[in-house]
Amino acid sequence: MDNLRRLDLNLLVTLDALLAEHNVTRAAQRLNFSQPSVSVHLAKLRDLFGDPLLLPGPRGMRPTARAEALREPLRQALEAVERAVSPQGPFDPARARQTWRVASADYGESAVLLPALAGLRALAPACRLAVLQMQPARVARQAEQGEIDLALHTTQGAPEGLRRRALFSERYVLVGRADHPRLKRRPTLAQFCALEHVIVSPDGGGFHGVTDEALAPLGLSRRVVLSVPHFLFVTSVVASTDLVALLPERLVRDAPALRVVEPPLELPGFELSMLWHERSHRDPAHRWLRDQIAASV
Repeated sequence: MDNLRRLDLNLLVTLDALLAEHNVTRAAQRLNFSQPSVSVHLAKLRDLFGDPLLLPGPRGMRPTARAEALREPLRQALEAVERAVSPQGPFDPARARQTWRVASADYGESAVLLPALAGLRALAPACRLAVLQMQPARVARQAEQGEIDLALHTTQGAPEGLRRRALFSERYVLVGRADHPRLKRRPTLAQFCALEHVIVSPDGGGFHGVTDEALAPLGLSRRVVLSVPHFLFVTSVVASTDLVALLPERLVRDAPALRVVEPPLELPGFELSMLWHERSHRDPAHRWLRDQIAASV
């Protein structure tokens, strides 16, 4: 109890920010404090815990073993306090001033967020939406630490431990420029393999995908001559060259500059889902955002 009597809740909030940022300046910006104030808080925290907590490192500050042990209990304690003092009344989007952070690849931006944007702006005009670049390996940690509210991710391969809501199933179509001379009709398998293809490789530099896996048992291969990391760049490439691509149908169904035909073989599609952490599951504002997005696709 003596430690509790000495405790200032603001110090714990500062420690939580420091453990997240590993940098006094960034922690100050996150908390809307001055840098000297955060430094003073850190000095008091070191005295309170009898430990340096954060030490200078090659890239920012490095937490001590004691600080690492504090990280999760501290996060849980602060969330419990936040739940205790925050009213859980109905969410009023017309009066809300939320900032939502959604992690997405460019496909999710186009197929999900763009259709939802008009409704979000109309119903919640004072709210803000930040779209962050999808980093699949970091999604679970970002959601756990409150760095993102939602992630748009394929259901297959989604990280364990997050809540999930399927939005739709998607399939691939063959796409080229509108006047492509070899896409006037659905190509045969031999014609398909002879075309020059561009492939989307999110991890960078790959020239092999699900299409190649479907061709391999048939003893066939295609000519992949370009690999890019983003879907939307591919639409520009195929619209201005003789290259073709297999792209998600929602991405190209209203593109007059493109010719869309059925591929000459069966290809597995994918399901796109929203992912979020348990900590946000019952929050009325978060639930409203999820419902709005799901209703728009």
